[in-house]
Amino acid sequence: MKWRQRTLDEIADMICGNGKPEEVCFPYRSSSYITRFFRDADTDYAHDGSTRNAWVANTLAEILEGPHPNAQTPPTPFCNIIRVLMDPADATNEGHERTAALKTLNASLNREGFEAFYADDKQCHLRHLGTNTIIAPDANPHRPFSKAELERRDLLVGYLDKVSEDELIEQVLLPLFRQLGFHRITAAGHKDKALEYGKDVWMKYTLPTQHVLYFGLQAKKGKLDAAGTSKSANTNVAEIHNQALMMLGHEIFDPELSRRVLVDHAFIVAGGEITKAARNWIGSKLDQTKRSQIMFMDREDIVNLFIVTSMPLPAGALPGTQASIDDEIPF
Repeated sequence: MKWRQRTLDEIADMICGNGKPEEVCFPYRSSSYITRFFRDADTDYAHDGSTRNAWVANTLAEILEGPHPNAQTPPTPFCNIIRVLMDPADATNEGHERTAALKTLNASLNREGFEAFYADDKQCHLRHLGTNTIIAPDANPHRPFSKAELERRDLLVGYLDKVSEDELIEQVLLPLFRQLGFHRITAAGHKDKALEYGKDVWMKYTLPTQHVLYFGLQAKKGKLDAAGTSKSANTNVAEIHNQALMMLGHEIFDPELSRRVLVDHAFIVAGGEITKAARNWIGSKLDQTKRSQIMFMDREDIVNLFIVTSMPLPAGALPGTQASIDDEIPF
């Protein structure tokens, strides 16, 4: 990832705190404090005593050339640097919201197609402007959560308890899969059941090799079980089995290619629990080829991914609000 030298010089000035003390909204950092700054950002860089601005700019260029998943995601060390740079406790000549510092930083980041913002955790994150993708510093859904993340998680769990199936798709799943890198996400809706062919959503995912995979998604609001008689809030796995087969066997039209294509993989997503018996039942009904095409996501997976990717909570999940949904799902 290569950025303009002008951008690197400007961010280096922010890290060094160059300029008139009464005008600068970033603290001044001497050589030893620059070394401490980069250590706080979980890197091993130490200032060598040379000109501070030039050394920092060259170090940023080296970091940006490091491993990163795609062109829309800077390396993790760079994201850590932005987080440390915008620490609310380092506010200078302004309040903890750091409005002036954020404006100054974004003037440089926007040139490269990125934007910095403060999330609910009071930490500064990056967003790619072209795709509106939030750059998550640690997207491992199995890592320990902070206290603030656990509070957001509880709010989302409470929201999933009361939403409808359409709200689950529109307010939770569509934003989540967009954040995870899927594109051309199309929701079938529930008004025209005859045209669904077993899928509520279809979407594309482009591999780093530029090959494209197509995914279908079947969403259910409640628990997915294998009981002989399911309660009204639950769904029997036999119904999902039939819908998964329809999903994999029916073509979809890709307007970008102007041709029909088959779905490569199917997501079965439940707003509640998917029991082990339900997973095993579907596995026993599918041959080895189709079994590898079926993937499951239950409430735990949805909630954990939502939190680690720093997704904003749906409006209905926030305290003092009530979930609502428009008449139609946007395509």
